[in-house]
Amino acid sequence: MRLSGSITALATPFDADGEIDLDAWRRLLDMQLQGGTGAVVVAGSTGEAAALYDAEFDTLLRTAVELVAGRIPVLVGTGLSNTGKTIEQTRRAAAMGADAALVVTPPYVRPTQAGLVAHYRAVADDGALPLVLYNVPGRTGTDMLPDTVAALAGHARIIGIKEARNDVERMDALLALKDDGFVVLTGDDPTACRAMLAGADGVVSVASNVLPRAFRRLCTLAQEGKRDAATGWDARMADIYGFLGVEPNPIPLKALLARQGIGHGVRLPLLPLSPTHHDAAAKIAAAIRELEIACDAVAA
Repeated sequence: MRLSGSITALATPFDADGEIDLDAWRRLLDMQLQGGTGAVVVAGSTGEAAALYDAEFDTLLRTAVELVAGRIPVLVGTGLSNTGKTIEQTRRAAAMGADAALVVTPPYVRPTQAGLVAHYRAVADDGALPLVLYNVPGRTGTDMLPDTVAALAGHARIIGIKEARNDVERMDALLALKDDGFVVLTGDDPTACRAMLAGADGVVSVASNVLPRAFRRLCTLAQEGKRDAATGWDARMADIYGFLGVEPNPIPLKALLARQGIGHGVRLPLLPLSPTHHDAAAKIAAAIRELEIACDAVAA
């Protein structure tokens, strides 16, 4: 399995009572498949994994595996603050049919770089699933450095990294580690085009929840080296990227999904989008519709 292109970090839809909305979940998955998304991530940070009960995690993953039916890879977030618990979560995900695990650096506990190497090797050595490393220091409090990634990249069960830092130097250092068994994915939508034009294999995207066709097109243009077309298309999404950052992820995203008829709100301690941003949400929702229609026109 070699991951590439547009990979959606799926939001988890809730109903008006705050329970998992499986009908909306299936419609979100269908939208991704129809839009040309290359893989999906279940129960990542965008999916509010920390707010999910074990039974909900299981239901979301089983439903995704059943609906996708092998057409694209299904990744699942299994990274926890303890190595043993991460191994256990990864085994559970494997038993339910996941294709790979997206394993974030252990949140809050702030391990050393040597501790990160030992952690990931232990999870990979257990062998339950292929692993994609995930570095997002703004969320976890730990920055996995390129030398640490280099020490892990040769492991047969570690197949890539999702890097959410957006600086050019970090991406360049990671791109030097790419080979046939190790992919480099960006986790930052606003700089995804730049990263892919530089050689990144793809993006694990928040925005592609609501823009699956547009992100597939962006990835295709960038991977084909069509720099002017890719940067021009990316520029059309700049306001959407900006809106998705006005409050912590996935609050703005879920406000947009609700306007597409998918889900209602977030779970505490997150709150729904502030009224201050409602007018902007309406404008962004209209821009999203225009971009997705434009993709259909290009495809036709």
